[in-house]
Amino acid sequence: MANYGTVESTQRLSPSMMRVVFGGPGLDDFAATDRTDQYVNALFIPDDAPYGVPFEVHEARAAEPEHRPRGRRYTVRDWDDSSRRLTIDFVVHGDVGYAGRWAQHAQPGDRLQMIGPSGGYRPNAEADWFLFVGDESALPGIAASMRAVPTGKPCVVRLVVDGPDHEHDPASMPTDADLDLAWLHRRSSPSPEQLMVESVRALDWPDGRVDVFVHGEAGEVRALRRHLVADRGVDPAAASISPYWRRDHTDEAWRAIKKQWIADQANDV
Repeated sequence: MANYGTVESTQRLSPSMMRVVFGGPGLDDFAATDRTDQYVNALFIPDDAPYGVPFEVHEARAAEPEHRPRGRRYTVRDWDDSSRRLTIDFVVHGDVGYAGRWAQHAQPGDRLQMIGPSGGYRPNAEADWFLFVGDESALPGIAASMRAVPTGKPCVVRLVVDGPDHEHDPASMPTDADLDLAWLHRRSSPSPEQLMVESVRALDWPDGRVDVFVHGEAGEVRALRRHLVADRGVDPAAASISPYWRRDHTDEAWRAIKKQWIADQANDV
């Protein structure tokens, strides 16, 4: 179902992340799921397109290629059902790309159309402990998942960001879990692409059934998946492990190869 949100406020969370809170009548029919990785397909309109929000999606997609909306998946950071407000945290890199550029310049009253939400993961309350690993792109889903971990259960979280100034206030990531959270900094690492997998290799692996949520850069996620499946005995069918983006690839270039990448990744181990 297509919905659209009207920007109510924006907030710079870190040098690389912008929070946008949406409200308005375009979210009256927004039907949240119970998945902690629930996402919307946000539709960004090219600057010179002859239409605005709201629009008929099938008609816009039938327009000239340069005028078609560009879809990007974004995890729902928060949905307040009582106020009908939707919060999305956007990773931004200057004026690069459609989504980040839009988020950096968003002003109250601006509108964004979206399809969804949908999702596939929620922490399994029957697990003995939880392992959440990712980078900025996975942070909203990890933060939402932390809230859903049962009280007192061990939850190991490893988050890769550029540096200390990119960390988020722990108060903004509440949880009742027994939390072991560490931030991993690319700028101070000689091998930043290895931070994710090496942080998990270094863990004293607890006994019991683990519930795994790993998302982020494609190469880093793939290396960590190999370790978890081959060395730690994690069942990939019972874990949420997938890439959100690929280093040195634009969104369009990554989308063109993502399906094959995931198929190849599944055959690694």
